[in-house]
Amino acid sequence: MTIPLDTLTIPDHIHGYPELAFGGYVAGMLAARSAAPTVRVDFRRAVGIATPVLLAAEDGHARLTAPDGTLLVEAAPAVLDIDVPPTPSWAEAKTATETALSSPHRKVSDCYGCGVACAPGRGVRLFAWAVPERRVLTAAWTPDPGLAAENGELTTESVWSALDCPGGLAAWIYSGMAPGAFTAALTATQFQPIHAGAEYISHAWPISGEGRKHTVGVALSTPEGELCAVAEALWIEPRIAQPDASWT
Repeated sequence: MTIPLDTLTIPDHIHGYPELAFGGYVAGMLAARSAAPTVRVDFRRAVGIATPVLLAAEDGHARLTAPDGTLLVEAAPAVLDIDVPPTPSWAEAKTATETALSSPHRKVSDCYGCGVACAPGRGVRLFAWAVPERRVLTAAWTPDPGLAAENGELTTESVWSALDCPGGLAAWIYSGMAPGAFTAALTATQFQPIHAGAEYISHAWPISGEGRKHTVGVALSTPEGELCAVAEALWIEPRIAQPDASWT
């Protein structure tokens, strides 16, 4: 059964790079419409903020198109086979976030995922940094109620948003990914609800890298190490280096 096209716009504040819609949020929109347990979202074109787009779904598949019919993003049911490293401790996650916020190497940005300039509820505000002597970075995260539905559970858009930036940062730190890279594909599954106001641990790690392509993993867990959601993402570097386009 085909669900009719919905016309919508991504609000101005939900962006990564300036003027571009935040990838994790867009992916979460399509995943919610797919309703499959595990979904792969592929980005075909850039999606702008405050620009009308069309969203439709059919038999577990979803797509986002421009008004002229150009395919922007598509989603389909998928299988996710990924080895998740042990979850860092809550103490390690808190230390990493404190280090990220105090690091002189971290730029102040309003990226919807990792921007410290975002007001609570107007961004995910997930601040990850490296765990010493491990190829893993982590963050302590308490989701704001502004990211949740009326029942207090985070929306699919918010969960997928939290599974985006940490992977890019892992590729940047551990795989030498160039600034200006973007999410080309995001595959994720959620095992249990994630609640606003509760404490969670995010951790991300590099999986592989070849040329301009970098594959990473990201997970969200309880402080006890119980997995709540996990994702695998493909990030691609720009063809021309952009030294001032870092998300950190």
